[in-house]
Amino acid sequence: MTKALPIKTALVTGATEGIGQATAWAMADAGHDVIVTDLETGSLAETISGIEAKGRRALGLPLDLRQEASITAALEKAVQMCGPIGLLVNNAGCILNKPAIDVGWSEWDQVMDVNLKGSYFLTTRFAARCIAEGRAGIVISVASTHGLVGIADRSVYSISKGGLVQMTRALAIEWASADIRVNAVAPGTVLTPSRARLLADPARRQRMLDRIPIARFPSAEEVAAAIAYLASPLAAAVTGQILPVDGGITAY
Repeated sequence: MTKALPIKTALVTGATEGIGQATAWAMADAGHDVIVTDLETGSLAETISGIEAKGRRALGLPLDLRQEASITAALEKAVQMCGPIGLLVNNAGCILNKPAIDVGWSEWDQVMDVNLKGSYFLTTRFAARCIAEGRAGIVISVASTHGLVGIADRSVYSISKGGLVQMTRALAIEWASADIRVNAVAPGTVLTPSRARLLADPARRQRMLDRIPIARFPSAEEVAAAIAYLASPLAAAVTGQILPVDGGITAY
């Protein structure tokens, strides 16, 4: 029998802009109170304002996924301020665009610590609370098409996102009996503010568009809509799945 979530509270990491911000607002639209995190809470003002404008409660917390103490403190504060959390969205991440033979040791650690290690331990700490309290839970991670197909000069990033894909599958099996659903979305190139700066070169932009069957970049809102579906009762039988939102790139 499915356990009812005690309250509708979501935690979204890396919610300053782009997919994280759009997801926070989509969760508010779905009726959740939303806890949002980033390295500094000042960067979350716009996101928090948008959540509150939708009539939901918002809380901004600092979180450094490279630090175990920061993960513990953020979860403790979130529960203290908002009560039990029913939904975790692992969105925070960093990218590295560099040929594999030029990648430095510290660069590897930076990407892995944020994208994979930190997300893993935040997820397991979240699930431990759900299991201990006998509550259902939902975990949705923002992976990437780079975790599903190969691409040059993105080896470390791709490995970290591939790890998120396997984390999703493994934890979905492990926690199914505890009624914790674990899924991921795999966006392609999404036109976030930071990505738009990278695509300012028309030639580069066209090369990337040429790889997308629908001939346009998905939006952050479209990725957030996929996350909202996976978080909804309509997806109650969906776990261990990776949902690409990539305009058809992974269909090749």
